[in-house]
Amino acid sequence: MLRRSFVLGCAAAAALLLGSVQPSTAADRFITVASTTSTEDSGLFKSILPKFTEKTGIEVRVVAKGTGQAIDIAKRGDADVLFVHHKPSEDKFVAEGFSTVRKPVMYNDFVIVGPKADPAKVGGSKDVSAALKSIAAAKAPFVSRGDDSGTHKSEQALWKTAGVDPAAGDGWYRAIGQGMGATLNTAAAVNGYAMTDRATWLSFKNRGDLDILVEGDKRLFNQYGVMLVNPAKFSHVKAADGQAFVDWLVSAEGQQAIADYKINGNSLFFPNANEPGA
Repeated sequence: MLRRSFVLGCAAAAALLLGSVQPSTAADRFITVASTTSTEDSGLFKSILPKFTEKTGIEVRVVAKGTGQAIDIAKRGDADVLFVHHKPSEDKFVAEGFSTVRKPVMYNDFVIVGPKADPAKVGGSKDVSAALKSIAAAKAPFVSRGDDSGTHKSEQALWKTAGVDPAAGDGWYRAIGQGMGATLNTAAAVNGYAMTDRATWLSFKNRGDLDILVEGDKRLFNQYGVMLVNPAKFSHVKAADGQAFVDWLVSAEGQQAIADYKINGNSLFFPNANEPGA
């Protein structure tokens, strides 16, 4: 009787163990993508990632940070794929051996938003340098992400082109060190100006009295690129599944999924994987 009870107990334990292990195999097939807040906050990933997972069985887990932080995550080997929007930083990432190739995926643009009263009188301008000079001259509140994101890097470059050091002002420039949503919320609260990617703006609800005031300057162009983290540098990188995601993004199917994502009929991103030099 003791032997029979022992055998039955072992059988039950084995069945329980098998039951707990078997189903997890498929569920554990995932990759980690370090990306920007705009791809997440705009709703793009929510739209396109289920299509990739349905096709491949690979789950995509996104760590959404500013571009600088996303790159740091990838440089530590804590992501399989990097998907960001600051080409100089992306090219440096490849040059330093953290990836072997960068592929263009899509673009949108930056815009300057501000209060409809527009105290700096920049509304309708297509010259971003002139607009920034006017904002500085008016000492109108300007809220910056200040977080080393792709948006922040691009904003800083535009201030430099305009010949303005906003940090040297007397309080009108506010670098809050937070993401795009928090930056827009702050700008709405203080009736200030801010630079944002158009995709985040189109999906942003708490606009208050803000509106797009400056757009259309070619210097506001915003390109996105994707890179597989180099498995030769980090052996734990899921190279095959990560490469499958990269390849899907730049494929006809992935590019169409990006093009299909719209809010109120407005396209948020424009695929351009096949554009030379993008």
